[in-house]
Amino acid sequence: MRGNIYLYILVMAGITYLIRVLPLTLIRRRIENRFVQSFLYYVPYATLAAMTFPAILTSTASVISAASGFAVAIVLAWREKGLVSVAACACLTVFIVERFL
Repeated sequence: MRGNIYLYILVMAGITYLIRVLPLTLIRRRIENRFVQSFLYYVPYATLAAMTFPAILTSTASVISAASGFAVAIVLAWREKGLVSVAACACLTVFIVERFL
């Protein structure tokens, strides 16, 4: 059983490496299609949002406190505040709302 785990890790590392290297080797010229460029530009943001948003709503004891912290973070980020201040204010909001619930 112990030998299998190293094989699993090796296969996983190889597949992850191939996924990252294949686009670099297969696509050598500049992508000129505006639709593909736009799609590739927004993929990281969409992926990050899809991974983060469910965790925001389930990470606290109440969905109400999570939604209020999320709302505060959105408003402060919209006003172009710094990352640390947005995160700190969102956490403080969740803490305060959790105390009142």
